[in-house]
This record gives sequence, structure tokens and C-alpha cells, in this order.
Amino acid sequence: MKSLFMKRCSMRTAIATLTCFAFLLLLAGCKKGLDKPPVHVTTVASGLEHQIGLEVDKNGNIFVSLPGTGNNDAKVVAIRPNGRKYDAIVNLASFVNKGGEILGGGHLLLDGDMLYVLSGVYLYKADISGFKPGDAPMDAGSLPFEDIGSFVLAYPFQNNAFDSHPYNLTKGPGGDLYIADAGANAILHRESAGVYSVLAEIPGIANPTPVGPPQIQSVPTGIHYDGKRFLVTTLLGFPFPAGMARIYSVSTSGAVALYKTGLTSLVDICEGNNGGNLVLEYAVFGQMGFAPNTGSLTWTNGTTTETIISKMNMPIAVEKTKVNTWYINSMGDGTVLKVSFH
Repeated sequence: MKSLFMKRCSMRTAIATLTCFAFLLLLAGCKKGLDKPPVHVTTVASGLEHQIGLEVDKNGNIFVSLPGTGNNDAKVVAIRPNGRKYDAIVNLASFVNKGGEILGGGHLLLDGDMLYVLSGVYLYKADISGFKPGDAPMDAGSLPFEDIGSFVLAYPFQNNAFDSHPYNLTKGPGGDLYIADAGANAILHRESAGVYSVLAEIPGIANPTPVGPPQIQSVPTGIHYDGKRFLVTTLLGFPFPAGMARIYSVSTSGAVALYKTGLTSLVDICEGNNGGNLVLEYAVFGQMGFAPNTGSLTWTNGTTTETIISKMNMPIAVEKTKVNTWYINSMGDGTVLKVSFH
């Protein structure tokens, strides 16, 4: 994600290393009845750097993707419930794109024992049925992979997409995969290995500020299938205006409609509770770039929006594991957090 943000604004953002931060828990009652539940936050793991993807297996092991240095050295780390970290997959695609930024490990999807990994412009498949954290890591060179980028760059997008950044993915109807490409500003449909089509292009918005281009790119980041439709979060490109990021509803036939607006720099979405969804607001963009400790975990049902946790340090991924339990990658702190509320 670091490279994605830098690509959009052509500047480097320095992420401060912080020791710890205090969560300000803001919760108001809503129409769906969240009823001010107590929120519990614990740090499960630390010492990560620019981590993005996050998945949790049935044994409570956490898989996290790291972008690498641009030398095909992205990897997936397996974290035991006690916080100990081990390499799980190494030598994933990581390269410097035309904008001079590193494109490496993106989001993960665990489907049974199959771990899907987005890295660079590729989709990898790793069978982890026999893997335990601490085992010798799998080498990406031995894994089956698919070249998403070549498909995207050859497709005649109406929005004049000029690059590909397969960033996030989810399962949809029939078990097919759907991928949010943050470079093409589109949702891709993967019917089977190597068989891709474009489900929808996500529109940009008019720039409400005097800075930057007249049209701001959407930059789709998160995708969640709720059983009827896909909900897609957008970061928005430079100048990353606060309060303008949107969540779109995309039908299984590709129709795009507005689901929720009024949010800031959205980076992920997953199932919440009480009929809503949880989204991550990465940070507020200012004169010095994205500001630390300005992110949040937010609940929304498309009408009502409630802040669950504020002053988060650049949260980048959220994953639901139980009815009232979620895991979050806090990229700014290099930590994995466990969040629970009822």
C-alpha cells in the first residue's frame, strides 16, 4: 500500500515509528442498535514493516504479507497466537514500477486450506494444509501463479487505466474470485485459473480542491461480498480529500451504485455486526503527507456511520474471525491488533 499511496501523489510519506498509542473509543448508539458496546483491543504481534494482507486460519495462526524491497523478495509471514513470527512464503514478486515505487505483497484470501496471495501483478496459490508456523518456508518459485497484470494492461478500459495493481480480493458467487485492481480502478472477475474478465470500472470524482488534477481517481482498495452484492471501498487519489472517500455497491452483473460517502481514505472492508460492515479509514492527508494516528475503524450500514476506534496509526487491513472478533494490521506501528466488541 505504501507504493500505491506514493504512486498517486508522487511524494514519499515518512511513517514515524511509535512505541505505543492510546485508543480513543468513541461509540454512539445507532439505528441498528450497536448500543455502545465495550471495545477491547490487544496487540497480538509487533515488529512488522509495511505489512498489508491479513488472514487467520482455523488454528488461530495469522498470515501477513510484506512488500519486500523491489527485488522479488516479498513474503508472507505466519504468526502464532503467542506472537512468534516465521516466514511462510518467500521470494514472492516485488519490483519497482514505472513510477519508481515498490509493488510487492498485497492482500491475502484463505479459502479452506488454499491461501491466495496477491504480489506484484500476480496471483499465487499456496496449499497450507500441511504447513505449520516454524516449518521451512515455501518458495514462491514452486507455487502456481497467474499474471493478472498482462490481462489488465491489454484491456481497453474506458477510464484510460495505464497500470495494474491487483490489491485486494474476495470470493463471490460460485466460489469465483473477484479482485480490486487499484491501478486499473476496476473490479476483475476470475472464473478459473487464467480466465479473467472485467466486472466493473469504478468511477473517479471531481476534485473539490484547487490542488491536483480536475478528476480524482477512485483507487479501489477493499472488496467484500455480502451474499447479494460487492461492497468496494475507495482511497481516492491525490490530493486525498478528507470526507470524500466512497463505498460503492457493485451488483453481480457489474452495475455500480453509491453505497456510502463522507469517509476518508478508505483501505479495507469486512463484515461487521448488527447488519453493517466495518471499514478502515487509513489516515488524513496533510501538508506532510498521511498523518500518523488519524485513522479509524468505522461501522456503517450504508445509512448510519459510527466510529468504533479513532486515532489509529495507519490501519491497513481488517479481517473478521468470529462473531464479535476482528484482526487489524496497523501499518504505522508494525503491529497486528485483535479487536472485540458486541
